[in-house]
Amino acid sequence: MKNLRTIALACLLAATAVPADAAGPITGAGSTFVYPVLAKWADVYRKQTGVGLNYQSIGSGGGIKQITNRTVTFGASDMPLTPADVDKNKFVQFPIINGAVVPLLNLPGIKAGQITFDGPTIARVFLGEITKWNDPAIAKLNPGVTLPNTPIAIVHRSDGSGTTFIWTNYLSKVSPDWKSKVGESTAVEWPVGIGGKGSEGVAATVAQTVGALGYVEYAYAMQNNLTYAKMINRAGKTVSPTAESFQAAAASADWAGAQHFHVVITDAPGDTAWPVAGSTFILMQATPVNAADSNAALKFFNWGYQNGKDMAKALLYVPMPDNVVGLIQKTWRDKIKGASF
Repeated sequence: MKNLRTIALACLLAATAVPADAAGPITGAGSTFVYPVLAKWADVYRKQTGVGLNYQSIGSGGGIKQITNRTVTFGASDMPLTPADVDKNKFVQFPIINGAVVPLLNLPGIKAGQITFDGPTIARVFLGEITKWNDPAIAKLNPGVTLPNTPIAIVHRSDGSGTTFIWTNYLSKVSPDWKSKVGESTAVEWPVGIGGKGSEGVAATVAQTVGALGYVEYAYAMQNNLTYAKMINRAGKTVSPTAESFQAAAASADWAGAQHFHVVITDAPGDTAWPVAGSTFILMQATPVNAADSNAALKFFNWGYQNGKDMAKALLYVPMPDNVVGLIQKTWRDKIKGASF
């Protein structure tokens, strides 16, 4: 799996090589969750404009660190910074895309979508309280499925990750024990399990470990034909990870009423909503080091909002609604010095 990401990134970087008289590449770093759609947008955008994107898919924690240190033009994080932190760091924060995280598993003979979890049960698994696949709590959720007496091997991210934030934020909402014992963040003290670096690390470890259970963004699972589980949502309905279930979760967001667009859409209401949904947020400097670089990034994001919807949908992301894009554009004009897009 690591080779897949390495090859994909190498191809993207090669594609961003442009003539000396053209605009240089836009620089960004962070979220692995958003990587598939940014890579697709970047490829098409370079062909149309000659402007490339040099994006380091290093995890949300790394993206926050790099934009804080002003070593990139933008950072990408699946954990929105609090309004206080946005103000403290003199950032501008806005959402770029919505997507979802899925449970990832390795059980011989079990196909994608054949196993179902609910939030409280999967929280108990990640707390180390449920240790076998044929535990009565899992069996109750999966009548008719023959579950083996195989130990569950938990696999989690080892790096600072927005995907981890989405996952642990959801577990904190559905399990008081998880909330009090572990909590939510881009990195937590895991009670059990082994770590993998990046989505590729988690996926590779799950693929190599019989009985493994982990989590990755759905676009990554889809692209690499990984085995995922269904979930029971807040309304008590069993749902599959689909464009429709992600859209239903995203529809719950109140972007207009949120300061600095601080919205988390896990455990959304609605019969068809996927419960472990999330957004990726872009962080930029309100007073950029280089206005030309900042504007190049804004033009790319604006192009993505306007022209990248179908590409995002094909990867099973949910594009931002037009009315929210209008709010984001106003934020750029009001809060980023010299914004021109």
